[in-house]
Amino acid sequence: MPERPLTIATYAAGASLAAVTLVYVFGPTFFLDDEAANSSKSSRKKGVVGLVNPANDCFINSVLQALAGLPELRAYIIRETHRRRLDGGEMYKDLEAALEEQKRNKNSKQTPEWKLLGLQQGLVTTGLKDVLDALNERPIYKKTISAQAFIRVVETSFRTRINRTQQDAQEFLQLVAERLADEYNAAERVRRRARRQSNNAQVSSKPAEGADLAPPTISSIGSRQDSKLALPTDSPQQQSHEEDDKESIETNSPRFPLEGKVESQVECSHCQFKPKPSVSSFASLTLHVPHDSTSSTLNTCFDGLLKIEHIDDFLCDRCRLDHALLVTSKQLGKTTLSAEERSDLEENKSKLEKALREDPEKPPKNVTLPDSASTPKRKITRHTRISSFPRILAVHLSRSVWDPHASSSKNNAKVSFPETLPLGGLLDRKTYRLLSVVTHKGGHNSGHYETFRRQYLSPPFSTPASMGTDGIYSVKNTPVSSPRISAAPSPRMSARFSKDLGSDAPSSSTTTPELLPSTLDSPTSSSASTRSLRTVTLDRRRTPPSCVPLDAIPTPGLPPPPSSVPRKTIDDNEQQPKRQQSVARSMVALASRKRRVPDRWWRISDEKVKECKTSDVLGQQREVYLLFYEIVDDAQA
Repeated sequence: MPERPLTIATYAAGASLAAVTLVYVFGPTFFLDDEAANSSKSSRKKGVVGLVNPANDCFINSVLQALAGLPELRAYIIRETHRRRLDGGEMYKDLEAALEEQKRNKNSKQTPEWKLLGLQQGLVTTGLKDVLDALNERPIYKKTISAQAFIRVVETSFRTRINRTQQDAQEFLQLVAERLADEYNAAERVRRRARRQSNNAQVSSKPAEGADLAPPTISSIGSRQDSKLALPTDSPQQQSHEEDDKESIETNSPRFPLEGKVESQVECSHCQFKPKPSVSSFASLTLHVPHDSTSSTLNTCFDGLLKIEHIDDFLCDRCRLDHALLVTSKQLGKTTLSAEERSDLEENKSKLEKALREDPEKPPKNVTLPDSASTPKRKITRHTRISSFPRILAVHLSRSVWDPHASSSKNNAKVSFPETLPLGGLLDRKTYRLLSVVTHKGGHNSGHYETFRRQYLSPPFSTPASMGTDGIYSVKNTPVSSPRISAAPSPRMSARFSKDLGSDAPSSSTTTPELLPSTLDSPTSSSASTRSLRTVTLDRRRTPPSCVPLDAIPTPGLPPPPSSVPRKTIDDNEQQPKRQQSVARSMVALASRKRRVPDRWWRISDEKVKECKTSDVLGQQREVYLLFYEIVDDAQA
């Protein structure tokens, strides 16, 4: 008897020792694996690709990371490179259009042929697409790449080397943005020339009047409608069609998202003359930070650019012509003039009066105007506004302070900037959302650039069911609607249906196709008419209850429908409001999810990546240097 308790104690001790051994051996591995799984999941959620900095390349890395966080720019680059690939590389090697334009504009700077070829081929656009695709990858572990391939593309395009000492991020952004705009304009010039050649070839292939014409076919009618060759070349209808084609081409063309236009209007305070406004394009707006205060706002910086200015000692064109007309009238009052001199002065006077009536900005030819030093100077008012808003607004805050008696320095004033930026007037209001920020820490001659990039995921660029007519590779849907098949079969179909059923078919006065499901669903019925009628019958069964049922509409060639409405249709009518309310609630929930703006950001310093919030980004008021806003459409607002 005493041996039994000893045995039980021995077994218990052995089991406890085995459990301790299992925990000791497998416990650390289990906890490490669980921690590794959690860290992998966290890195997969928060990961972003960094950029190495081998030779003071922080000014390049910061700009590339900021551009990678702009979905509108990436969509444009994907469309542009895809369009060039479809057109073929040979079309963009033809320099005739560019050389002809240079001959017409002799006063402009002549561009060498090697640079024109690079612009038409879009070297920087293709290189930027590659680096932005790599930076938009979502790695499951820490990943760092190099931007040297893109730097070599830029250096090859300009045939120069980028100096790494004391470079500015804004200068690099301006270089890349203006190059992208030039490549876009060069590609559009090539496409316009190709379209003109195609239209000329179609017009030249038109048969002469009086020639024997073959009977028109379906294909010829379609081509005639597309190219509008059936109209005379000089007819008003043909000109209107050409204008419509030009407008549609400009609408479908993917516009460069960083390019906007600024309009400057001048008005003379003496004669209230307003010359034609001067319009200039921009890829980034430079705003000056005020020097007279330690803190400012982004709206104040915009006021410095868009405010009304008063300028003295300005030479007005209309006032100059008025002064010349006054001098000419005084000379005509002299009595010592000869007949020839008086005739010349009267002719000059009539020319000056005509120029004042028509266009004071164009002085009359062969008329000597008085010296500009003797012309009275006027005070003018200048107003600047944004006439064309870009899809992406790049803002540069100039912090340089130039002192003639000392070296230049950096303005460290705080500039508060909003997450949502409204611009424009009441009728043309545009709303922008902040997506990327570049900051600078340090002095005027040295420092370090960092990028704050919103954790924004674009929708996948795929078109699974649109055959390329919708999505990222197409700006506009196809204008031709899909063909619709009528739900009512023709009398020929009804007769063929009765013939397929045989002589034993019931009378048409008492039987409808919908009352013969066994015949329609029979496996022996293999004719095309039977399958078509089965499709029509199913469509009739799926008729929306809110509309009039197709069974209540008399169909030619078919017997009249039954007088009673099925009970299922009545039940569907009763349940329709509930279904509509459910669909409406789901649509509202989906729209609210789409409007939700992510509050998480990445703080990227070359290869170092951290996570932060929007409040951390908006707190970089003393270091903010570049701001990237993207326009918010009505559907996203």
